[in-house]
Amino acid sequence: MEGIVDLHNDIMFFLTFIIVFVFYLLAVCFIQFSQSDNLRVYGYAGDAVTHNTDIEVIWTAVPTAILLAIALPSFVLLYSMDEQFDPSLTLKVIGRQ
Repeated sequence: MEGIVDLHNDIMFFLTFIIVFVFYLLAVCFIQFSQSDNLRVYGYAGDAVTHNTDIEVIWTAVPTAILLAIALPSFVLLYSMDEQFDPSLTLKVIGRQ
């Protein structure tokens, strides 16, 4: 139980950071595009962003790394809780409809 609570707290820390970062970027984009009369926004990158292979690889690899960083400890905890070497009591349950 303590392992699950610790894993939950660790994951929630990183998820909170990610959520704050995404909302910050969303707010910045909203403010920049709403204050512009025409679409000439300061710092607009255009084709350098939309057709850039390096950026596409990065924003594919970073979420993959985040998901792996969450999944691996979860599976380790899940399977470590599943091991029983010498149980003192074994129950067999049969369910019928």
